[in-house]
Amino acid sequence: MPKTNLYRDVHMGQRARMFALAVELGAADMAEPGAAAEQSARCLAMTRELREHADHEDTFIHQLLRERAPEAADALDAEHVRLDAAFVALDDRARALPGTSPEALPEAQHALYLALNEVISAYLAHLHAEETVAMPALWQYASESELAAVYSAFKASRTPEQALGDLRGMLPALPPATRTAIMRGALGAAPAGRADGLLADIAGTLGPDQRRRLYDDLGVPEVAASR
Repeated sequence: MPKTNLYRDVHMGQRARMFALAVELGAADMAEPGAAAEQSARCLAMTRELREHADHEDTFIHQLLRERAPEAADALDAEHVRLDAAFVALDDRARALPGTSPEALPEAQHALYLALNEVISAYLAHLHAEETVAMPALWQYASESELAAVYSAFKASRTPEQALGDLRGMLPALPPATRTAIMRGALGAAPAGRADGLLADIAGTLGPDQRRRLYDDLGVPEVAASR
């Protein structure tokens, strides 16, 4: 039976969204009305999401890590210092972008792009530490039932809207078998009459090939699932 991994799937979704944002920010046409405000909002939403994610990890995972593997917890705390500085720098540039004069906008766009990539660089190192240091330490020093309890406590803390957002942000970045297993569990836990709507909503976040594969793996006709 696979071990409970508290980081892998959500981190894959985060990587996909960060990479997409970097590409789209770099290529954005700032001459278009509202483009600067849109890109600013997207960058601010990203740092807000990453901060909230760090709070969730601290609440549900890292207390156990500090108890069982304090050296690993200390390493993650050091990563947070560098991350916080990168978040602040990105936020400052993002907030300034919409008010930038047209002639200064190309340089401001690129400066924001560089600040975003600095966040991505720092955050990738942080994810690597969690996945290659913290998670192995938890596997070594905590029981499978304790890890499963951590995951269950986090899921219980999420509102239906938050849980849906978690799935939408994560599933497109996962391999088909993992995506299907998570979706099967979500459908099984859905209130009566809500499963079809949940599946249709999640399917809307997937590419055509991903969507077709999910329906096939679940054994659900696509036309029925999208009603």
